[in-house]
Amino acid sequence: MLQKKFLGCLFVLASLSGIYAIANPDIASHLPCITDCEARAANEFLNKNKAIADLINLKQLDKKAIKLVVEKSKYKLTVYYQKKPVKSYAIVLGGNPKDDKLRQGDKRTPEGIFRVKDLYYHSEWSKFIWIDYPNQDSWRKFTQAKARGKVTAKDGIGDEIGIHGVEKGKDWIIDRKINWTLGCVSLKNKDVDEIYSLLQKGTTIEILH
Repeated sequence: MLQKKFLGCLFVLASLSGIYAIANPDIASHLPCITDCEARAANEFLNKNKAIADLINLKQLDKKAIKLVVEKSKYKLTVYYQKKPVKSYAIVLGGNPKDDKLRQGDKRTPEGIFRVKDLYYHSEWSKFIWIDYPNQDSWRKFTQAKARGKVTAKDGIGDEIGIHGVEKGKDWIIDRKINWTLGCVSLKNKDVDEIYSLLQKGTTIEILH
């Protein structure tokens, strides 16, 4: 008798949970993003087979409305336009992909909110989108890590972190999720070329765990 009551309670709770999830779709599917961004649908890689030109009117593009969100744990970069997700791309990271960057040489990709410092063509990796690491928040983390003994007095904070492509003909590095960089975010060359055309100095890039 008690077992039947217990199973009945579980059924009621499960039913209520389902109703709550339907009434609150963001509970079931949510993409962490820059403040006020719209949560995207549950697609793993949004519009991955569509050209960005088919998703955004590039002739009327407002570059100030472009933002990038990098999700390290999902190996994914998503382009936002006017606070809405437009397209996602596969990425790889530094040799230590899980943790937040603390010092030079740790092969970690920094987490936080950054800005595009500069953009330029790269002789080996197609394009380089240079972010403003270390910024004020990066220095705060670095100072705290030193105080806690996680970083030595001789360690530097590091710099020259960005988003770039791969050597020509090596897109397979992205397909196989080989984390080959020293801390940068790396994409296939056709993907970094597509993203590059949307950006300008000052574009916001949020890098999440």
